[in-house]
Amino acid sequence: MTDTTPKIVSQTIFVLNGPNLNLLGVREPEVYGHDTLDDIANMLDDRARELGLEIDLRQSNHEGHLVDWLHEAQARDIKAVLLNAGGFTHTSVALHDAIKGVKTPVIEVHLSNPHAREDFRHISLVGQAARGTISGFGALSYTLALEAAARF
Repeated sequence: MTDTTPKIVSQTIFVLNGPNLNLLGVREPEVYGHDTLDDIANMLDDRARELGLEIDLRQSNHEGHLVDWLHEAQARDIKAVLLNAGGFTHTSVALHDAIKGVKTPVIEVHLSNPHAREDFRHISLVGQAARGTISGFGALSYTLALEAAARF
């Protein structure tokens, strides 16, 4: 007998942030803006409530934490993940493989436009595995990604 009960997907969105994003507002504000990670969290919390969603925002300077959180997103049936992998964007096969290995949709997010910066930033291993990428709009990039994730 097959269970035809529809699976309930969480209305939580993970917002995962990689290395150095704890320094937002201080580190190179001419590139990343003046908003802190707390400012972004508050902005996302407000918009998420309007959309009937919840935000679980996390930051780590350690690649393995991000991989573990991607696995957790699938295990908990999280609706979607917004991932700003910072410098790991361009180097992490582990994050690429973790994204490919989970069914949870992942949206890559960047404050700046990597394609308008140094050549080494033009390749995104994260973006090659993600559902889509939103970049170049400062803190608004996170809100735009949240709007997209709300439609999954």
